[in-house]
Amino acid sequence: MKLGIVTDSTSDLPPHLIEQHELEVIPSLLVLDGQEYADGQGISRDEFYKRLNTLQTPPTTAAPSIGDFAARYDSLLSRGCDHVLSIHAASTLTTIINSARQAAQDFPGKITILDSASLSLGLGFQVLAAAEAAENGLEAVLQTIESTRKRLKVYAALDTLENLKRSGRVPGVIAALGGLLSIKPLIELTEGEVKPAGAVRTTKQAAERLLTLLLQEGELERLAILHTGAEARARDFLNNVMQTASQSMPREILLVNVTPVIGTHVGPNGLGFAAVRK
Repeated sequence: MKLGIVTDSTSDLPPHLIEQHELEVIPSLLVLDGQEYADGQGISRDEFYKRLNTLQTPPTTAAPSIGDFAARYDSLLSRGCDHVLSIHAASTLTTIINSARQAAQDFPGKITILDSASLSLGLGFQVLAAAEAAENGLEAVLQTIESTRKRLKVYAALDTLENLKRSGRVPGVIAALGGLLSIKPLIELTEGEVKPAGAVRTTKQAAERLLTLLLQEGELERLAILHTGAEARARDFLNNVMQTASQSMPREILLVNVTPVIGTHVGPNGLGFAAVRK
C-alpha cells in the first residue's frame, strides 16, 4: 500500500523534513491588519513577532477550507496513493480537523483522519513517526503514532498570558496565574488540554524550570526547542541542554520559531520544547 501523509502548518515541520518525507502540508490562515495570509506566505515568522506587540488590532487565525483539503487528497490519490493519512492539530484547540473530516467524506474508504491532540512539534513528531513507518502499512503507522504519543511531552514558558486569555483557549486556573504580579506561567499541552505546570517570576527561572522538566524525560529520541520570536533565548536554552545532558540528546535537535498561527494565541518571547523519550 502506498500511503500519502497530510498535515497542517501548525505541525511546524522544517522545510527539509517536509521535502525528505514527501509530506503534504496545508497552510492555516493568519489575518493581520485586515489582510489574510496563508501560513508561511507573505510574512516571515521573524517579521510577525516583531510586529505583534505594535498591532492596533490583534491578529486572528482561521482553519484551511474544506476545499483545500479535498484538493490535496484528490491530488495524492490521483498520483497513485492507495490511502491518505491526515494528521492534525488538537481538535480541542482548533477547528482544522473539522475541515479535514468534511473533505474526507468525498473519498469514502480512502482517507483516515487522526487527531494528534497536540500542536507544533508535538504534532510534527507524530507526523515524522508516521512517515518513517509508512512502508509498513496503515495499521503499523497508527501503532507507531500511538507509541510516539505515549512518550511525548510538550511544555512552554509564556512571557504573557494576554494572548492566550484573549483567544479563549486558557483554563481558569491558568488565567488566574496571569493575574498575579510578574508571574511567568509554565504550561503543559497534554492530550489536547492546556494544563498549568508551575509559575516563576523571571525568564531565567522559567528556563531553569523547563530544563529540569526536560531532563526528567531521560534519553530522548526526538527533541525540538520552540520559541516565539525569542531565538537568542532558545539558543541559550539549547546550549544549557547540551552542556548538561548531551549524551541523552538525539543527533538532530530542531530549533523552531513557532508558526504565527500558534504565536497569535501564545504571545511573543515564549520558550518551550517538544520531546519524545526513547
